[in-house]
Amino acid sequence: MKSAIYPFVLALALGASGAAAQQSIVKSIMPDGKVIYAEKPVPGAAKVETIEAPPPKTGVTGLTAQEKTRAEEQSRQRAKAAAAAASGQKSVEDARNQLKAAEAAREKGKEPLPDERTGIAGGGSRLTDAYFARQKSLEEAVEAARKRLAEAQR
Repeated sequence: MKSAIYPFVLALALGASGAAAQQSIVKSIMPDGKVIYAEKPVPGAAKVETIEAPPPKTGVTGLTAQEKTRAEEQSRQRAKAAAAAASGQKSVEDARNQLKAAEAAREKGKEPLPDERTGIAGGGSRLTDAYFARQKSLEEAVEAARKRLAEAQR
């Protein structure tokens, strides 16, 4: 059975490349039952059938070459626009997620770390410059994420 399929697949592949020149395929059945697909009947075949090849699929029919070119270009532009829109939606989602992460980090970072407090003479403590620098960097990260989101939404 496999040996009968390979010639058929080969004939279809060859037929697809020269579909304009070839309009039919000949199926020759040999006396031993072997099936051979070719462009013309095989000598000594017990039975011969002609199979009409389907018309080539171009996707656009009844158009001039210029109209086909224009239709193909419009199709490419639509595909490009759809990909850009999908990419834009993804980048907006990414920007939103980055903003949420930056805001969460800012909230989590409000508590001073153990090395961000220093003792004072009266027995209390105060926040160090490192704490305020960290708060400033967290706030800047949130602002940068907001700008990325606004840019992505445009």
